[in-house]
Amino acid sequence: MTTETTNTYTIDATGKRLGKVATEAASVMLGKNDPNFAKHIMADVAVEITNVSKLDIPEKKQEEIYQSYSGYPGGRKTETLSHLAERLGYSEVVKRTVGGMLPNNKHKKRLLAKLTITE
Repeated sequence: MTTETTNTYTIDATGKRLGKVATEAASVMLGKNDPNFAKHIMADVAVEITNVSKLDIPEKKQEEIYQSYSGYPGGRKTETLSHLAERLGYSEVVKRTVGGMLPNNKHKKRLLAKLTITE
C-alpha cells in the first residue's frame, strides 16, 4: 500500500446546496465511486472543494445549530450556521458537515486530512 494519494477529485460548490456537496465529498472520500470499494480499506483519493463561499444556503438553514460538548457539566456550546460562517468561514461549515457524514472510526481523521476546501 502506498501512502501518497494518487487521485484528486474536484467539486465546484457554486450554486449548489450544502448537503449535496458534502454528500458527494463524503462518498468519494470513502471510495464508494471506485469499483474496488471495500469498507475496511481507505481509498487513496484527495478531495478539493472550491468556491465554498458561493454555496446556495437558504435562510432557514442559516439558523441550523452546530454544537460541541466539552465533557463537563454545562459544557455544551451551540451556535448557528450563520454565526459559525461569520466567525470561522464557510470552509469550517463544510468541513464539519462532511465530517458528520463520515463514519466515527479510526479512519475519520485521516480522511478529513485529505479534504481541501477553498473559499
